[in-house]
Amino acid sequence: MVLGTSMGVPFIAVWPGSWWTSETIAVVTGANRGIGFEIVHQLALHGLTVVLTSRDTGVGEEAAKVLQEGGLNVVFHQLDIVDPSSIEAFTEWIKQKLWWYRYTGTACFHRLRKMKKDRSTINNAGVNYNAGSENSVENAEKVIATNYYGTKNMIKAMIPLMRPSDAGARIVNVSSKLGRLSGRRNRIENDEVRKKLEDDEALSEEIIDQIMDTFLEQVKDGSWTDGGWPQVFTDYSLSKLAVNAYTRLMARIFSERPEGEKIYINCYCPGWVKTAMTGWAGHVSPEDGADTAVWLALLPEQFITGKFFSERREIHF
Repeated sequence: MVLGTSMGVPFIAVWPGSWWTSETIAVVTGANRGIGFEIVHQLALHGLTVVLTSRDTGVGEEAAKVLQEGGLNVVFHQLDIVDPSSIEAFTEWIKQKLWWYRYTGTACFHRLRKMKKDRSTINNAGVNYNAGSENSVENAEKVIATNYYGTKNMIKAMIPLMRPSDAGARIVNVSSKLGRLSGRRNRIENDEVRKKLEDDEALSEEIIDQIMDTFLEQVKDGSWTDGGWPQVFTDYSLSKLAVNAYTRLMARIFSERPEGEKIYINCYCPGWVKTAMTGWAGHVSPEDGADTAVWLALLPEQFITGKFFSERREIHF
C-alpha cells in the first residue's frame, strides 16, 4: 500500500517480504549531494531509517531537511572520514542514540524512533581532482587518504555497531572501473604489484598499505611515471584499486564470522555519473548511479560477498 510520496515518488514504509524494518539503520557517507544523496533517498523510500552524513554541516542539514520534508526517515550527522576524531565522534553518537532508544523508547530527532544497531553502511565519500585528459598527482595524498584510508577506517569503526541477524549486515563501497586489476585501458603494468593484489589468499591490509605508500613516495620524488601505475587519473584509480582489494580482503575475514554475525561486503562502479565530481559531464543520472548500491544493500539472504558490480551485474576486479 502506498503511504505517500517523496519528491514526487511513491513510497511505502517497508516493502512486503523484506528482511529489513523501519528500525533498520543505514549509514551513507558523503551524502549531501549527487550519488550519496540519491542512495539515501532510495533507501529511505524502501522504509529504512537512514543517517545522511556530510563533512559540511550546513549543506548536510539542508540535504536531510529536503528528504525529511518528503516524509522520509532521514537523520543528519556531521562526518569527515579523513578525520579520525570525526569518525570517533560519529560512532559515539550512534552508540548514545542506540542506548537512548533502547531504554527510553522516546524520540530525540525528527522521525527517528527506536534505533537499533546499524545493518548497512554505504561508503560513498570520495574525491577526484582530475578532469578530462588531466592526470595530475598534485593531490595524490589527499585522494588516497580520503578514498582508501577514510573508507577503510570507516569500515573498521562501523563493524562493532552492526547488528547480528540471520540476514547479515551489509557494507557497500562505491568504487570505479578505473580501479580494476584486469582493465584493458588502465591496468597496472607493474607485474609484481599486480600479482600481490591478485593473490586473494596472501592479500593483507599491510600489502595494500605498502603499495599505496610506494606510490606516494614516488609521487614525492617524481618517479611515479615510471612505476607501472595506471595512466588514467592515476591517484584516483589507485585509490579505488585499493578499495577493491580491501573489499576482497574483508570479505575473506568476514566469512570466518559465525552464523548470525555475518557481514557481507561488496563494491560497485556507479558509472560516469553527472555530478560535481565529473564536472557534470557524466551521462548517467545520480538516480541510476545509486541503483546498484541500494540493490546490494537490500539484497535478500543470498549471501553475495567480496564481489564487484556494475549495473547490478558482477564484473571482474
